[in-house]
Amino acid sequence: MKSPLSINPKQEANKVIFFLKKTFKEQKINKAVLGLSGGIDSTVVLYLLKKVLPLQSIFVVQMDYNPRKELDIDLKGINTINVPIKKIIDEFEVADKIRFGNIMARVRMIILFDLAKQLNALVCGTENKSERLLGYFTRFGDAASDIEPLSHLYKTQVRQLAGYLEVPKNIINQSPTAGLWDGQTDEKEFGFTYKEADQVLYLINDPTFAKASAGKRSQDINLIKKEFKNAEKIISRMKKNQFKLKTPYFLK
Repeated sequence: MKSPLSINPKQEANKVIFFLKKTFKEQKINKAVLGLSGGIDSTVVLYLLKKVLPLQSIFVVQMDYNPRKELDIDLKGINTINVPIKKIIDEFEVADKIRFGNIMARVRMIILFDLAKQLNALVCGTENKSERLLGYFTRFGDAASDIEPLSHLYKTQVRQLAGYLEVPKNIINQSPTAGLWDGQTDEKEFGFTYKEADQVLYLINDPTFAKASAGKRSQDINLIKKEFKNAEKIISRMKKNQFKLKTPYFLK
């Protein structure tokens, strides 16, 4: 049986490429700024941008806290900017890991938007649907962008798209990380994998499931919890972070 999370990667690529072309045309802007971490999401976005804009109109920015090995990505013809951020981050003298990560994400956002202002470019985001639903992002940090090509795709779907775009296999197979501190990985923080999370998130957020009556919905959630060992943890994280999708609060 075909997984509901399976996509037609060729159709999906064409859909995103059309969206990007349409957006750049509507905004009368022909340049993009992208924070390139070397992870699968930012690499997929770069490969898509290369099909939309001339290479000289793409500006990738590497903003590492610690020096990292050279990325296994073809950047020939693309404007590559390296902005070490260690000195800036260390000025805050923060020991708490969460605050440290948030500061890092927001500093990166400032750099990207300032460069975009200088170049008259759009900041291209790299958020996927799994991160969004789990609240795995920093408000006004890595979630800040002008355009989001992947936010409708779950992480496992981004992997499918990456395979079609011929992203290097070592990037597709590496452990996802926000690069916030040594040894940090997404799944280590979660306590569950994206593969399991995506299945649970899909079932919880499927339109048919969402329209079920309160009683039936409760029964269905119990079935999901029986099928997936970390379902309770996944659902709890999603609910706990829903406020991130609702702020700022304002008068209507």
